[in-house]
Amino acid sequence: MGNDPRTWATGRLLSTAARLAEHAWDSHLAGWGLNHASFAVLWMLGSGPRSQRELAQAMQVEDQTMSRVLERLERHGHVSRARSTTDRRRVEVSVTDGGRTALAEAGSDAAAERVLGDAVADLPGLREQLVTMIEDLSARRWSTER
Repeated sequence: MGNDPRTWATGRLLSTAARLAEHAWDSHLAGWGLNHASFAVLWMLGSGPRSQRELAQAMQVEDQTMSRVLERLERHGHVSRARSTTDRRRVEVSVTDGGRTALAEAGSDAAAERVLGDAVADLPGLREQLVTMIEDLSARRWSTER
């Protein structure tokens, strides 16, 4: 088990590649006060307001983790939070105009693809395989935890 990635187990390859891609993406997003987690939340809010719990479930994180992400987004002026008018226990999270601008500028398809550069020869093929993996593993996780 040396330093040659060709000898590593698949799990180690995946986690290392994910970590390196995350660092590259975070470096890109930092110009807008974002990171990979906060960008994903902004993207989800692009279709309309959601509660903190809905966001946490969609991101597959705990409510407390989502709270920290939302605090950061709010500090940077990307989201706003308000009590629901129909259910006082529910806090609605909405993207602001500043958040929409950051999302459009930081997250354009061209910007996202530039981050990986030429690191992947068949990016569409890799994307397809990753989607399949995520769908399968996510279904397994949530079917056993409920």
